[in-house]
Amino acid sequence: MIAATTFGGGDVDTQLIAKSTFLVIDDFLGMRGMLSSVLRNCGAHPKSIDTASNGPEAIQQLAKRRYDIVLCDFNLGAGQNGMQVLEEAKFKNLIGPSCCWIMVTAEKTVDTVMGTVEVQPDAYLIKPVTEAVLTARIARIKAKKEAFVDIDRAISSRDYLKAIRLCEERAAVDKANAIELLRIKCDLQMQSGQSDKARQTYEKILAARDVPWAQLGLARIHQQASRHDAACQLLEQLIEQNRSFLDAYDSLAESYQALGENEKAETILDRAVALSPNSHSRQRAIGELALKTGKLDRAEKAFRKTLKLAEHSARKTPDAYLGLARTVGAKADPQEALNVLHQMDKLFDNDEARLRSKSVEGYVYHQNGLARQAAEAARELAGMLDRSSVRPDPQASREMAELLLVAGNRDKGLALLRAEVMNNPDDTHTVDAVQAIFRKAGLAEEGSNLVESSRKEAGELMNTGILLARGGNYPEAIDKMRAALERMPRNVRLLLNSAHVMLSYMEHDGLQAALLREAKKNLLAANQLAPAEPRFAELMQRLDALQGR
Repeated sequence: MIAATTFGGGDVDTQLIAKSTFLVIDDFLGMRGMLSSVLRNCGAHPKSIDTASNGPEAIQQLAKRRYDIVLCDFNLGAGQNGMQVLEEAKFKNLIGPSCCWIMVTAEKTVDTVMGTVEVQPDAYLIKPVTEAVLTARIARIKAKKEAFVDIDRAISSRDYLKAIRLCEERAAVDKANAIELLRIKCDLQMQSGQSDKARQTYEKILAARDVPWAQLGLARIHQQASRHDAACQLLEQLIEQNRSFLDAYDSLAESYQALGENEKAETILDRAVALSPNSHSRQRAIGELALKTGKLDRAEKAFRKTLKLAEHSARKTPDAYLGLARTVGAKADPQEALNVLHQMDKLFDNDEARLRSKSVEGYVYHQNGLARQAAEAARELAGMLDRSSVRPDPQASREMAELLLVAGNRDKGLALLRAEVMNNPDDTHTVDAVQAIFRKAGLAEEGSNLVESSRKEAGELMNTGILLARGGNYPEAIDKMRAALERMPRNVRLLLNSAHVMLSYMEHDGLQAALLREAKKNLLAANQLAPAEPRFAELMQRLDALQGR
């Protein structure tokens, strides 16, 4: 229950409460009434307080009105819990950077607390909560929110260089938040391709003392550079000293897998799940790893747990369904695999999900010796690809190509693999994965020839525009690069080169608003694909300079 006491905050706290809007989410009518009464006693206007009794009702309210403060119970009866409501609100951008989200609950179990912390509410208060405690916590959180609101807005719009500049400006006058501002600045430098600057800061901090977020940041820089042995050493030390630092477990598991140490990766994920068993993404990672290593019973258990945990999550994806279908298909149960895919098809009604579902369906048939059904699925998949404007992600493209090659639609499979190599001609992981598919299909020599010719063609397409630009023929260079991007939309080097040529043209001949937007779009696409690419920051600085003219 909530303990009602005399309001003990100062005038500043009273004014803050009085001008704020509130949403109270609790499945018990009496508790909603009591929390609303506490807020009124603290100075809130009755018309500024709304209530919701469950997840869908809360999401509906959040979609209609922007709230300054949300008080949410963890247990909301059947359906979503408070953690999942917060997850959905963030996923759908229903709460702004200045919104204060407080979990107010009687739950004290480690599982609940750890799971809730992973979606990062602003506070976690255990009932009973007094008016004095509530107002003091709100005042403290809102004060911090005000310090970061402009930075959060810049990050939300992916204007990382502006966000870095704001961090530096704020740190010069805000000593109370200086450490947090430094952490955010380093994260942004890594995101914008300035890993060297972030590394220097991390190393300087760690030379003075062990700081967990700096250790994790430095480990991730090692991972970006494929120095996984160094990353593992740092992360192992970090976990030994901070046994509840879950992000470190996830990063360590990634590095172990990159080194081929799958057993160690599995052990680390198990330890993380023991600490926080309600993370559906971590359970899915266990399922994918177990499927990869042939532990089908373990994979099936993990994928089924994932589906249960993600049932009411806004962040659930088709991946666990696809993984489960592949797993039970590999266990010689094609009908159960098809049932899983049918469930997925009902939940995810979009082209990409349908393409992936059809791909796995065909592969399940192929695994179980059902050649006619596999060939029919491959034929349907080829037709779907022809009709769809969706460009599947690399992993999905390779899965589709694998089915098409083994089930009789060779030309379409070759086209998908050629596109993968042309989009990633310098990525050894992609090239190795493509060649592995050819070897599996008994086409090793043809695969080597295709990889070589695809890399050569990609280079020629990329260089044509650059050579034209060097000769001063910017309009034709840009047209050539646009045509190349139609064929290679995920080629990071081409995206960056195209932005470079567009910016050079405008620096020479003057600003063009549409061309500036196109250059920025290509830069952001490249950054999404390869956050550590150092050219991104340099080109964004040139773009900012043009905007400021």
